[in-house]
Amino acid sequence: MTPSGSPEKNPAQAGRHNLDPHLDRYAARTSGMTASEIRALFAVASRPEVVSLAGGMPNLAALPLDSLSAQVAEIIADDGLVALQYGSAHGVPVLREQICEIMAMEGISAHPDDVVVTVGSQMGLDMVTRLFCDPGDVVIAEGPSYVGALGSFTAYQADVVHVTMDDDGLVPEALREALAQAEKAGKRVKFLYTIPNFHNPAGVTLAVERRAEILEICREHNVLVVEDNPYGLLGFDGQTYPALRSTDPDNVVYLGSFSKTFASGLRVGWVLAPHAVREKLVLAAESATLCPPTFNQMIVSRYLATHDWKGQIKTFRENYRERRDAIISALEQHLPPGCSWTHPDGGFYVWVTVPEGVDTKAMLPRAVTARVAYASGTGFYADGFGSRQMRLSYCYPTPERIREGVRRLAAVLESEMDLVRTFGTVTPRAVSGPQSPSPDTA
Repeated sequence: MTPSGSPEKNPAQAGRHNLDPHLDRYAARTSGMTASEIRALFAVASRPEVVSLAGGMPNLAALPLDSLSAQVAEIIADDGLVALQYGSAHGVPVLREQICEIMAMEGISAHPDDVVVTVGSQMGLDMVTRLFCDPGDVVIAEGPSYVGALGSFTAYQADVVHVTMDDDGLVPEALREALAQAEKAGKRVKFLYTIPNFHNPAGVTLAVERRAEILEICREHNVLVVEDNPYGLLGFDGQTYPALRSTDPDNVVYLGSFSKTFASGLRVGWVLAPHAVREKLVLAAESATLCPPTFNQMIVSRYLATHDWKGQIKTFRENYRERRDAIISALEQHLPPGCSWTHPDGGFYVWVTVPEGVDTKAMLPRAVTARVAYASGTGFYADGFGSRQMRLSYCYPTPERIREGVRRLAAVLESEMDLVRTFGTVTPRAVSGPQSPSPDTA
């Protein structure tokens, strides 16, 4: 105590002036939460003169908006007292039945009772992490991995260990090695998080012949598998791959979403989990949101019951395939030597690697000044890697805009390479941790 009787100040705090008066009150787990650099530039990147290859926004122009608006009015008129009321944390029963029919297209045999409807699959991912991860537990994830997943893992103070991918997806031997090293270090690995189909951000698909081996490796090491599959029905040739869940239902938690195949703004996703896990998911959902919006679920259910939703997905696939072709041809035409990229067979993304010495995060503001935006690779790693990578999203712009955006990007990249040749390589800046998710990095 000071002579006046007031508490003494901590010397480390003396003279400190925080803009946030609550800084000392936050939980320790908030220390690694950082905003996406794309979000910080989003006000600029969303201007019409900027070609944004950053965000994974679905192209909804092909949706039958006239008939959908009429059906929304019918739901209010006929079932408004139910649609606008609280509902179950489990989800609307008829929608859970329809979800099981959708998953059957990927070989999944499921009971509606084991489906929990969520406010987007991001909520499901957050709940699964909350249920399974204590601080210091390990989550295995592909490198790179979805930024929203990394944000959830960090929020619950889990340690992320990345596993190498190649053009055929997750490398089984790399998974074995990562698990062995974690066990040797006395670390508890809680689950493998994987996006097997048309990966975000890498654009690759896990080879069918690898799937059984990866599941076997996880069983050997007593590791749960969390399968995130929002893009599975968006293969450009119409092919659907067998879900990991279809092979090992007792050890796979499956995440699904209507955001990519119907309407992202409705925020309707789901988790299919083993029965005992389902019980805890419902409790977690009640504590998080009490219940997902009944109205939104009824819109999705009515759409599935009355529209040719399979035909609509076919239309989406054709639109995205045209855009994929546009971006691949533009990359081939414009990007300088030394660049490489993946060749997606579905989904929304191309993963580009640039020449040594170029830092895509440092280059991003200059790209936006040149009226083109992308997602830099560092956001898709938990360990600071990815400075030579970028994710390009082709789902939203028109093919003409995509080609112009790649042309602008190539000019920026050429300028960066000239600087590297003139002044040498600059060591990439340290990254404090994975970024928090946002719609522009979905």
